[in-house]
Amino acid sequence: MPKVKNELLDSISQHIFYTLGKRVDTASTYDFYMALCYAVRDRMMELHLNQLNKSENTKQVAYLSAEFLIGPQLGNNLVNLGIQEEARQALEKYDLTLDEVLEKSEEPGLGNGGLGRLAACYMESLSTLEVPAIGYGIRYKFGIFKQVIADNQQYEVTDNWLHGGWPWELAYPADTRTVGFGGKVEHYTSATDGTYKSRWVPSQIVEGVPYDVLQVGYKNGCNKLRLWRADAKDIFDFGAFNQGDYLGSVEESVRSETISKVLYPNDGTDAGRQLRLKQQFFFVSCSIQDMLVSLTKRRVPVTDFPDYYTLQLNDTHPSIAVAELMRLLIDEHHLDWDTAWSVTSKSIAYTNHTLLPEALEKWDVSMFEELLPRHLEIIYEINERFLQVVRLKYPGDSEMLSKLSIICEDGNKSVRMAHLATVGSHHVNGVAVLHSELVKSQLMPEFYDLWPHKFENVTNGVTPRRWLKSCNQPLAEVLDNAVGPEWVTNMDILRKLEEQQDDSNLLEQIAETKLIGKHKLASYINNNLGVLVDPSSMFDVHVKRIHEYKRQHLKALEVVIQYLRIKNGADYVPRTVIFGGKAAPGYYMAKQIIHFINCLAEVINSDPDMEGKLKVVFLPNYSVKLGELVYPAADLSEQISTAGKEASGTGNMKFQMNGALTIGTLDGANVEIRDLVGEENFFLFGKNEEEIGKLQSDGYYPRNFLNHEIEEALNLIRVGHFSHGNQNIFSDLLENIINYDPFFVLADLEHYVSVQDTVSANWIDRENWYKKSLTNIARSGFFSSDRSIKDYCQKIWKIER
Repeated sequence: MPKVKNELLDSISQHIFYTLGKRVDTASTYDFYMALCYAVRDRMMELHLNQLNKSENTKQVAYLSAEFLIGPQLGNNLVNLGIQEEARQALEKYDLTLDEVLEKSEEPGLGNGGLGRLAACYMESLSTLEVPAIGYGIRYKFGIFKQVIADNQQYEVTDNWLHGGWPWELAYPADTRTVGFGGKVEHYTSATDGTYKSRWVPSQIVEGVPYDVLQVGYKNGCNKLRLWRADAKDIFDFGAFNQGDYLGSVEESVRSETISKVLYPNDGTDAGRQLRLKQQFFFVSCSIQDMLVSLTKRRVPVTDFPDYYTLQLNDTHPSIAVAELMRLLIDEHHLDWDTAWSVTSKSIAYTNHTLLPEALEKWDVSMFEELLPRHLEIIYEINERFLQVVRLKYPGDSEMLSKLSIICEDGNKSVRMAHLATVGSHHVNGVAVLHSELVKSQLMPEFYDLWPHKFENVTNGVTPRRWLKSCNQPLAEVLDNAVGPEWVTNMDILRKLEEQQDDSNLLEQIAETKLIGKHKLASYINNNLGVLVDPSSMFDVHVKRIHEYKRQHLKALEVVIQYLRIKNGADYVPRTVIFGGKAAPGYYMAKQIIHFINCLAEVINSDPDMEGKLKVVFLPNYSVKLGELVYPAADLSEQISTAGKEASGTGNMKFQMNGALTIGTLDGANVEIRDLVGEENFFLFGKNEEEIGKLQSDGYYPRNFLNHEIEEALNLIRVGHFSHGNQNIFSDLLENIINYDPFFVLADLEHYVSVQDTVSANWIDRENWYKKSLTNIARSGFFSSDRSIKDYCQKIWKIER
């Protein structure tokens, strides 16, 4: 590690003077934040360049992901470099606290949910474990959106996170790559060898400008993210401008730059779907070109590509990599088909993150042909050759051909991107044991029957550096004293905590760290929402992307039932119920759920009968930065998705790592959490995946699951109690639950309420609660992203650390 103890103070003052053009005596807190960022980045750059020299000729992981939810960088980088205390001392010389400066940290708009956060955790672990890696994605100018709650509803406003510059990125315009769209394909016979060749002539050319963001490991290596910004090849049309067509002069620039403006444009329109496909191809093409150029510079033949790069596709978004690598190898590097296919299929692996059909992307063939005509040709050729393999395995089985084909013939022809990724990859992995089994038995049983050797499981993980040591320092210090500081990179050491589970002093320390976290979050809620919450109450937390299958409305209905119980005079263990998460702009029902939760909070928090018993809070614009406050404060982790719908989850792991107890279904990684902590330390409810499947096949009638309490709660909503008497506001939500209920809320609600009563009974015995909390922390080591990366290295990438 660089010796920084005596240098950081000077480095900060130099950056204020030379980089920011300010004097120390006139610099603002934000200036000190920027200067400290630059000073830290200098040290990271030294690590990175040293590592590059050592790993230039080794195999490298290329992690392709549509999002990287990396969160604020300064605090985590200080922890990983081991210079947090030096930074604190340096800032004290300027009469500033580290907390004041960290508060200025920007939340990068590079991701949205668990998929992007997983990618960020993996990049950090790759560096910590010194596995050479590069993450490839898009430099979104405006991220997804900033969520504002007004009139109890979600509104989306621009997240202009790059305004004023971002100190962690480094631009490399010399490494710009060009990407084509549209146009035509020309076929010709080579004059040199007489072979039949193809050439794509695009009608639009976009440039991809790379920005690198260093990702430092814990007192160890440093890899990078390479994020692409879209630019027009011809930024400004002087001819149009001089003729007075001022809008036309920048039309091409606007059209091209739109590609990297926003994460996940609304795909409810043809234009939105087209933009999504453009985004995916843009960053994939730039990234693969980047790798091939690197090989050329090193005078490595492209046929050796699999020896130098292993491409991991993070879900279906980068699946076009299969066709693009084939195109570049055949059309640009003139390999024959069989050689190019061998290189491609040995280089690519695919992670599936969902069982939901709508998330397994399919693109209309007509749109594909319009945007990527050469790639459609290649996909048809891949499919034709693949189906011949299927015919040999299943002679005369036309149904099997239809199920496995990359081209879906039902209705409008479409390209099945998950099928393309599976055919073109050497491995396909799920992200939890249950999920991986469902991929094999339900999602892709025909592929599994054809290629069982391709399918693996790698259960997700989260980095303990950010999600415990950095965000929950009081608990980290307790763990340092109890088992030694080595737990940060070897979470299995936490098992030693169980030897001390009867140590009342240790249990009190864990309880104290939880109370510190709750006071911090309570202060944030009061300062930002004007709601006073009691840190001594149970903090019952449901934070994640808002989606019907994650069932925030199940929790909300349970809250209504508890509200009625309190109104009827029942005793109640005091709770603060905390929600947070964003709904996709075009997802009507998810936005209805947000509206209902906020209306619920408005009524409950103003009802004097609820004082000291029940509060409801919705945290607007949930983010990594906010998560760093929430996870240390949570007592109860709500993981209540419909069984068989959540691939894994990572929030459940972060809560467990910070000592929260889980109430959940047998879904995703909940299954593994419960197996590890023991059924006595996990609050299980609801139907399992098999029972949900039987309900579905037999015919599900939600009304059959109504009881008196549930009917009373639904009626209270129906008559407008939570909507100022307006009986129409939540009619669609009620209709969805009572008559359709696609995610089996009513089927699980009665049991859920009953198990919540068990939770309350356990909370009363606080010493026993913290014994359970200690057990959860002690057994959370399996969910370190370090373990996940080791699994990838061994099972899929075949990389030596």
